[in-house]
Amino acid sequence: MNKQLEDLEKKAKEKQVENKKFFTKLKKKPPKNLDYVMQELHESEFEKTDCLNCANCCKTTGPLFTKADIQRIAKYLRLKPQNFIANYLRVDEEQDYVLQSVPCAFLDDQNYCTIYDVRPKACREFPHTDRKKFQQISNLTMKNVAICPAAFNIVEAMKKVVKV
Repeated sequence: MNKQLEDLEKKAKEKQVENKKFFTKLKKKPPKNLDYVMQELHESEFEKTDCLNCANCCKTTGPLFTKADIQRIAKYLRLKPQNFIANYLRVDEEQDYVLQSVPCAFLDDQNYCTIYDVRPKACREFPHTDRKKFQQISNLTMKNVAICPAAFNIVEAMKKVVKV
């Protein structure tokens, strides 16, 4: 898997200029059926992709934690929210709560999330390729294609299907 992830980072860099041009055009004039197309591409990719084989998102990046995430996870862990924050989170440059370090403290050695049922919203929605108004998150998507093999494949499929 490490070789595949190294190749992913290299391929993402090679596609960066092409993707940037594509997303710039997409933002200016998104097709009316873009949400539908993205939902289909997302579902198709995740029929053949098993995140447990990779978990690169959990190993290399951390989600933002909303107040609701903090409350829910703290309750699940039987901690007071302020203790959960003190043990696992820090405030970043944009004043958001993020993990103190990566890989995620809740990722086990089999790539399972130990708080999966109550995981942060950002984790549940990653890689955000089925999000409505997908064109609005092109900067995030550009980062995600270098982290997530599924996101990379979805964007490559999208460039073939969506005409801009």
